[in-house]
Amino acid sequence: MNTWLVCVLLLLGAQSVLAQEVNIYSARKQDLIKPLLDRFSEETGIKVNLVTGKADALIKRLELEGRNSPADLLLTVDVGRLEYADQAGLLQPVDSGLVAAAVPKHYRDPDDHWFGLSLRARVIAYNKARVSAEELSTYEDLAEPKWQGQLCIRSSNNIYNQSLLASLLAHLGAEKAKEWAAGLVANFARPPKGGDRDQIKAVAAGQCQLAVVNSYYLAGMLNSSIPAEREAANKVALFWPNQQGRGAHMNISGAGVTKAAKNKEAAIRLLEFLVSEEAQQWYAEANHEFPMRAGTPVSATLTGWGEYKADELPLVILGAKNAEAVRLMDRVGWN
Repeated sequence: MNTWLVCVLLLLGAQSVLAQEVNIYSARKQDLIKPLLDRFSEETGIKVNLVTGKADALIKRLELEGRNSPADLLLTVDVGRLEYADQAGLLQPVDSGLVAAAVPKHYRDPDDHWFGLSLRARVIAYNKARVSAEELSTYEDLAEPKWQGQLCIRSSNNIYNQSLLASLLAHLGAEKAKEWAAGLVANFARPPKGGDRDQIKAVAAGQCQLAVVNSYYLAGMLNSSIPAEREAANKVALFWPNQQGRGAHMNISGAGVTKAAKNKEAAIRLLEFLVSEEAQQWYAEANHEFPMRAGTPVSATLTGWGEYKADELPLVILGAKNAEAVRLMDRVGWN
């Protein structure tokens, strides 16, 4: 092969690499993910096109677009949504030793259709002036009559609560999970409303003594640039439930390569980057979620909450039991 032809082939190969791109449908807000995507592009030369939106709307869009969808990667929160997308036939298997090595089996799909990228713990937040940590123990205990009128929590249409109840269905069985949900409703301090930050603010204001929230919301408020948020968060403490048993309920933000992906190789490279030590550490520091990759340093706030035991229930079960959890919530009047 002559020198001229070799140069042409090398040039064409370089142009092919530079022309690579990956299209993402992301339920994560742009400011929570774009710095990582920009870094990925810098390191690989692969252009990232980002479309953000509500998780359910993005999944519906994928369904409507079918094989013509431009999306290569679906990035979303909560395993319930990832499992819904998978059951709808929107994802495909990924064969990557790097991703498999970084993501424990219970935090990924058994057929490798989706993978956890970060961990989020659903914990108990309590008013430090009115409740002692010694009074707290488990999720199950929150349904006891001693907490009547003292609990704040989001509505039943919130996927985080649906997954928490799905975990109780898996651990306790249908009858006991129903009893727990009914007891929880009886202990509501007010009708469910607002997001997790609103529950934390309600605890700080004394409208309720306890709340069930994702830990990163409290961490975000503790580090907020808004004085009122920091003030409220400092009146509240975090409690890790079920530490003498199965451990605290965990969920994920995660991703899967779409079945319609036109840029599958680039999408897999992005997945591999997102579970790299560099990306995992940035995400833990910036968003106060727990890294998926073992041994990755976390923010000072998360470190201050100490070691904890995590529930290792395979998350695919939460997706499988989501519909049952929603029906149960409706039956017990969890609005």
